[in-house]
Amino acid sequence: MSRPQRTMRPNGVSGAGWITLWASVLALSALVSVSVLPRAAAQQKVIIRFGHVGFPDSLFESTAEEFAKRVNKELAGRVEVRVFHSSQLGTDEDMLRGVRVGALEMFLPSTVMSSVDDGFGVFEMPYIIVDRVHMKRVADNAAVRKALLDPQPVKGLRLLAFWENGFRHVTNNVRPITKPDDLRGIKLRIPRGVWRQRMFQAYGANPTPMALSEVFSALQTGVMDGQENPLAQIWGAKLHEVQKYLSLTGHVYTPAYPTAGERWWQTLPPDVRITIRRIAEEVADFARSEGERLDNSLAAEMRKANPNLKVNEVDKKAFIAASAPIYDQFAKEVPNGAELIQLIQSLRP
Repeated sequence: MSRPQRTMRPNGVSGAGWITLWASVLALSALVSVSVLPRAAAQQKVIIRFGHVGFPDSLFESTAEEFAKRVNKELAGRVEVRVFHSSQLGTDEDMLRGVRVGALEMFLPSTVMSSVDDGFGVFEMPYIIVDRVHMKRVADNAAVRKALLDPQPVKGLRLLAFWENGFRHVTNNVRPITKPDDLRGIKLRIPRGVWRQRMFQAYGANPTPMALSEVFSALQTGVMDGQENPLAQIWGAKLHEVQKYLSLTGHVYTPAYPTAGERWWQTLPPDVRITIRRIAEEVADFARSEGERLDNSLAAEMRKANPNLKVNEVDKKAFIAASAPIYDQFAKEVPNGAELIQLIQSLRP
C-alpha cells in the first residue's frame, strides 16, 4: 500500500511556520510578476536605428526625420525610429556592412548602391533622368522595381522605396565650369561608384572617392579642388563656404533608398513590415517635393552666406555629347544594361 504524499519542509520549521513561509513566497512571486512583466513588455518595442551620411540641414535629414515622425506616430508603443545623421554610425560602406550582419537596422544609401548591384549604375548615366516627374514614373514602374529592388534581399538588403538625393552640381576653387573641358585637371571629390569615376575621367577631371564627412576639410586645405553633390547636400555640409564657383551642371540625378537589413526585416511582425513599407513609399513624394523646394532656393541662400561664391549655368548639350561613351560602356559591360537604359528613357514625360 503506497504512502500518502507529504509536502516536505525545511528542517526546524514547524507546520504553521511552513505555511506562513509558503504564503510569503507566493506573495513575493505575485509582486515580482506585477513589477517585471510590464518592464518585459516594454522591452518588446522595436527600436530602429536609421543612419545616413547627410548633415542636419540636408534633404537626407529632413526626409529621414519625416519618415521617423510618421512611423513613430502610426506604430506608437510598438516601434520607435531613431535617426542618426552626419555619419554618426559610419560611412555608407560601414552602414552597408552593418545592416547585413544585424549591427544596424536601417540606413539611407545613394550612389554606393551601384557597388552592390551594377544595375543601379543606370542612375549614374549623365542626364538620364530629366526631371522629378520622370523620376516618379521610374520609381513606380513595376519593371524597374523588379530589376533593381527585388534581387536585393538575397544580398542581405531590403530596399523599401525610391527617395531622393537629387540633381548633382559641381563646385570648385579653380574656375567656373561651363563645358566638360573646364574640368580638365581638377581634383574632384566623388562618392564611391565606378560609373561616376569613369564619367568625370571622360570629362578630363581627376576624380577621387572620399567619404562625405571628410570633404569640407579636403576642400578647405586644398587636398581637393572641388566636389559634386545636390544643392541640399552642399548646403547641409556647408561646402559652399570653402568654394569659389558653383556650376549648375545637373549632370546626374541620384535617388536614395531607405534600406533595411533583410535578416532583421524578417523578424518584424507582418503588419509592422506592411506599415513601414507603406510609409516609406508615401515619404518618397515628400522627398521629391522637398528636394524641388530646396533646389529653388538654395543657390540664392549660398550666395548670401558666401558673397564670393559665383554661380553659373553650363552648356548641357556639350556635357550630354561628352557622355555618350559612358552609355556605351554601361550597355556593353552590365548584364541587361542596354535594356535598363532603354526602360528608363522610355518613361520620360
